[in-house]
Parts: sequence; structure tokens; C-alpha cells
Amino acid sequence: TPNVDGLAAAGTRYMRVFSTSPVCAPSRSAMMTGMYQTSTDTHHMRSHRDDDFRLPVGVRPMTHRLKEAGYFTANIKTIGTEVVGTGKLDLNFVNEGPIYDSDDWSQLKRKQPFFAQINMPEAEYDIYDRKSGEKPRVKWVGEEDPSFPQIATEANVTPPPYYPDHPVVRQEWARYLNSVSQMDRHIGVILQQLEKDGLTDDTIVIFFADNGRLEARGIHWCYDSGLRVPMIIRWPKNHPPPMAQPAIDEQVVSLLDITATTLGMAGIERPDGMKSRDLFAQERGPARTYAFSARDRIDETTARIRTVRDARYRYIRNYAPHATYASLNRYKEKCFLIIPLMRQLQKDGKLSGPPLDLMRDRAPDEELYDLDTDPHEIHNLATSAAPTHQAALSRLRAALDTWIVETNDRGHIPEPPEIVVPFVKEMDAWFGTPEWARGGK
Repeated sequence: TPNVDGLAAAGTRYMRVFSTSPVCAPSRSAMMTGMYQTSTDTHHMRSHRDDDFRLPVGVRPMTHRLKEAGYFTANIKTIGTEVVGTGKLDLNFVNEGPIYDSDDWSQLKRKQPFFAQINMPEAEYDIYDRKSGEKPRVKWVGEEDPSFPQIATEANVTPPPYYPDHPVVRQEWARYLNSVSQMDRHIGVILQQLEKDGLTDDTIVIFFADNGRLEARGIHWCYDSGLRVPMIIRWPKNHPPPMAQPAIDEQVVSLLDITATTLGMAGIERPDGMKSRDLFAQERGPARTYAFSARDRIDETTARIRTVRDARYRYIRNYAPHATYASLNRYKEKCFLIIPLMRQLQKDGKLSGPPLDLMRDRAPDEELYDLDTDPHEIHNLATSAAPTHQAALSRLRAALDTWIVETNDRGHIPEPPEIVVPFVKEMDAWFGTPEWARGGK
């Protein structure tokens, strides 16, 4: 990833950044407003599609605040003939007017100041033709392009230990890593165009992801693999950074902080009540001690998980322990070949250790992980009698309880069946239903 590496070499790399949700739409809904999705009733994946839902009074998309301050806003799709973005929004609320002014890069040079967002098309499965269920294998975006990188191979990758050591696992891990390399190529196109247009010296560049890795135990799950995201901020020559660069920042950051930080860069004060924090505000106070995240219904799969992360530990509370990695989610069953592989290996008695634990049919009520000694989060310390573990458990429990009350977490309010049930039919038409879930063997 030479282009991302170049950004890091010239900017600040934030090492402990965590999204508020392990899936795109709730995370983006939070990031766009500066409010936790659990507070604004935007916490379920693909919610409020037909009910004309509006955000609470006083909560607004940050692009509207930027436009009022004189910024031209864009959600870029192409640079010339090169597709560099998807134009994806994925917000769980109805917009009070357009979120962006344009998707045309060519307007940025003459429409200044500007705020431009680019959703990279890579590191995502090519599923939006709604015909995934008819395909023997779902491809990554761009995977069939002759220029798609083949740097990672089955022979030179090491997947995480919560997966079985199997050729399919190594092949899938290599495919994921190659999609990241393809994304890096498009980042290079964007940075080169900034330079060509004479915009580099005046443009702050922020690189980040909206949720964790697109892997079987990444996206959808409240582990670091699903919540920890990269973030790099590169300040331009004509707007010196508030700290020396390059730098590495180890503070705990919530991805929610992108909102107030972006507004602050534009000279806009953080609105009263906003939960996002400006990383560079003079009156920002001490760094966060905790980053909070939540997972609720994703398409047809109901769940309720809450988690808190500090610099060392992660605490997870499973309110619906029946919802596990092994639960049916048609999107993941179709796109992530590791999941049906693990089902078959379990059936054949060939799973053991962390991979077998992952296929359990009931999750523990609580989980606690020491990321310093267990970066893959495979040793649950919630029942450990060690004083340090018990102290961390008590402290993080209390922090999560306080956050749930203070932010008015709405996750305890059930969705009506008429909202949830149609997703079964929709996801079956989109991705199909595996034989085992149809009653087969």
C-alpha cells in the first residue's frame, strides 16, 4: 500500500480508532451527525426505509452545517473516466434536502472551499446487482479487472487464528488483502489529481474506514476486527498542523469524532449536545478513556450487543446470546466462503480450538479481552479470577452502564415484526438461503 504509506509518512497515524458500529449504515449515520446511532434511532441496518423517518430536532448532517458555512460539498464517483468512488450514502434517515451538492470532481477546483467525500469501491463485495444468489461465487469489486493486484497468495498469507488452517481460508484472506492493494491504487489516482489541480497545498486529507475488516469475524461483530479502523490525517503546506508531523497518536478515538473534528477544521463550532469531540479544539479537555460501540439488527439477523474499549481491554455484553457467528445471515453466508467451510468442518468433526469456539450456538453473556496479550480476542477473561481482570471487568461494566443511560440508548426497544420479517424474503431473493437453513443436511 505505497500510497497509504505515503499519507502516513507525511501525516498523523491514529492507532486506536473505533467505529460506533461494526456495519456501514449505522456507523455512517453516527459519523454524519456526530451522535451515536443508538441515540437517534438509526442503529439497525437498513432501517427507516419506508417510514419517512427524520432525525431528532437539532441533529443534522454535517454537510448541511458545512454548506451553511460556505463549503461546496461533494460525494465523488469519478475522476475523468476512472471510477474512484461509489457515491454510497447508506444513511438510516430521510435527508432534509440533498446531503451533497455534487459528485463531480471537476467542480472542486472552482468551487472552493470544498468538502469532498470519496467512498472507495474496493474492499467490498460486488453485490449491488441483487443477483448474488445466482452466482457460484461473489467477486470483490474490481477482482476481474486484469490490473487487480495479485500480491497476496495462498502461500504467503497468515490468517487470524480464529479461522481453521485450510486452503480456502488462505485463499479468501489473500483475496481480501489484494482488494486493499487495489484500493491503494485508486488512492494514488486521487492524490495525483489533487496535485495536478493545484489543490494539494490547501487540502486536508483524512483517510479512514467506516467499520472494521470485511472478513467473516470482522464486519458485523464487536471485536477489534469489526470495529478498529485505520485513520490518517495529513495537513497541507498552507495550513500547518497543530502538531509535528509525521506522528503516531495512541489516544483512544471514537470514529464519531470525525464529525466535530471536520467542523472544527472548517471553523465551525461544535453544536451543543453533539457527542462527537474535536480532536484539535483548544478546549477539548483530556483524551477519551473509552470508545463505545453497538451492534443491533443487521438485515434479517436480530442481535443486540454493546461494547466498550479502552487502551488495553475490550468488554462485550451480549443481550441476545442466541445471536452468534453461526447464526444465519444470508449476505455473510453467500459472500464469505469461510463460513460454510467452517460449518462443514464442524459437521465432519474437524474443528478445534478457537475456530470451534467461534461456531458455538450460544454466546457468553459477557466477554473481556486483554488486547495487549491477546490481539485476536480469543481468550475470554470475563470469568477469570485474576484481580486485574476482575478490576477491568467491573470498571468497564460501569462505564458501559453509564454510557447507555447518558446517551439514551434505544436498543432495548424492539422493532415490530412487520419491519423485521420482510427482510427474510428480501435477503433470500438477494443472496439465497443455504440448504442447511432450509431444513437440509
